[in-house]
Parts: sequence; C-alpha cells; structure tokens
Amino acid sequence: MIFAHDTESALRTTVNLINSAANGAELLPDDESLTEFLAAELFYGSRTHDREELESVYGLRTALRTLWTASEDEAAEQVNSILREARALPQLMKHDGLDWHLHATTHAAPLADRIGTESAMALLDVIRSKELSRLLLCAADDCDAVVLDLSRNRSKRFCDTGNCANRTHVAAYRARQKS
Repeated sequence: MIFAHDTESALRTTVNLINSAANGAELLPDDESLTEFLAAELFYGSRTHDREELESVYGLRTALRTLWTASEDEAAEQVNSILREARALPQLMKHDGLDWHLHATTHAAPLADRIGTESAMALLDVIRSKELSRLLLCAADDCDAVVLDLSRNRSKRFCDTGNCANRTHVAAYRARQKS
C-alpha cells in the first residue's frame, strides 16, 4: 500500500468522478445518476438533490481534471484553494463500518465541498509524498480519461473506463502482423 486506505479510496473516487465526463460522455446527467455514483463510491452526507448541487459537482470535476495534470506548485495551490473554500477542518472519523479515516467537512456541508475536500485531502498526500507521477492520462490515443497508478512498478498506463488497453494492444499486434 502506497497511501492510507482512505487516501486511496478518495483518489479512486476522484478518478471515477473525473472520468464520468471522459471521451465526450456524461455519466452524471441527472440527480439519479449522481445518487447512484455516490452510493457506489460509499459517499455519505446531506444532499439537496437540485440542479445547483449537480452543477457544483460538474464544476468540481472540471477543477479536479485540471489539477490532475498540474505541476507540483500548481497542484498545491489548487488543493489549498479547495480546502480554503470548503473551510476544511480535518478530523478522524469512524462510521458506517469504516475504520478510522479523515473527514475535513461535516456531513451537512454542501456535496461539492465534501467531495472536493476528500479529493483535496487525498491529493495533499500525493503531493507531500512526491508521487504526482502516479496521476496520469490514459495512454490510448483516442481516450482523454485519467489514470491513477498505484502499482508497485508504476506500470499502469490505461484507464478503467473501457477497453483502452485491449484496443491499443490489438491495434499494435495487427500493425506488427501487417509489416
């Protein structure tokens, strides 16, 4: 394990949120799909279930996507901005069958603040650990999804949104066979 379990979980949620708009798709078009996403990610807390909440999640998703390819200094500045705007106050929590982990907002905070803070706290660990190189873009030419490489040998190159690795490898094989 490279990071604490809650950091890895928040990083995976961040990847899934960013990739919910990858390759021109919109996987969170409405409140129902956002509710399903949050349940799948085990994300709890209060909700307004209105269009404003959904739009704030879209805005956060865009900011996190930008952060994914930022330099260390830019990433640190963006993480600090997210934490400031959410008035983050880190605390250890234990709930819903989960062991001790960090929360930096209350369950009553706006949804985008809670998601942003969880993502920012996880990315804070990535930056402090000098592991920004684990935040990648998919190596497939026709994919714009992000990749989180938590492998020991830093070998992950393709996203989990589709079959990018398989398509790329099959295309390379066919090209080799042609020549």
